[in-house]
Amino acid sequence: MMNAINGSERFVEAMEKSHRLRDAEKHVEAQAGFGRKSAPAAFTIALSREAGARGTLVAQAIGERLGWPVYDRELLQRVADEMGLRASLLEGVDEKQKSWLQECIESFLARGTVSETAYVRHLLETLLAVTARGQCVIVGRGTPHILPQATTLRVRLVGNLEDRIEAIRASLQLSHAEAARWVDKKDRERTQFVKDHFHKDPASPGDYDLILNSSRFSVSECADLIVEALLRLQARTQVVRSEPVGV
Repeated sequence: MMNAINGSERFVEAMEKSHRLRDAEKHVEAQAGFGRKSAPAAFTIALSREAGARGTLVAQAIGERLGWPVYDRELLQRVADEMGLRASLLEGVDEKQKSWLQECIESFLARGTVSETAYVRHLLETLLAVTARGQCVIVGRGTPHILPQATTLRVRLVGNLEDRIEAIRASLQLSHAEAARWVDKKDRERTQFVKDHFHKDPASPGDYDLILNSSRFSVSECADLIVEALLRLQARTQVVRSEPVGV
């Protein structure tokens, strides 16, 4: 377990270093561009969600409004492609504990094992690649706890338990009892994934810029509120330079 944690921390540090270097390059470019208004910062929206809180639907609505790509299953597919595996196998690895990984993945892959450390390593590398230029929406995978705060709008979607159960019941055509078990299982898996690899509690409100209750707001309303928050953050990053540096 210690090796898995150390591996995750090293790649988190690598991502942060890359973002710092990118920010430094932008600063040098900005100094040469005095006298004009800078473009809005290249933000990423990182969306965490409780099971059944309609996170994917909200992310898709945001993507449509902004013309941004949304990475949910798509992100998982990119990780799978880089590892040379089918996404259907990696779905069992994502946001689950190592005991399940060892039991199922080792039995399915004739070529050997896919350790959780390897998955997280590829996940972090993929996140770094897809967020390098911003302007994308990432759903889940602990991204609000990984990406740099300065250029990330960190959002958490929650909802009343019964509403979330009903959403899953209708979506997956399950009985109420089956949907309740599904929601409970997913919530526990996602929480454990973030705690194990990023040492954070996904339910901690202090780690988010915006928390929305999807029981109170529709998918469209949630998307509108998130886009409005994004525009306000972007506006704060615009700087007007009226004279060259050093004058």
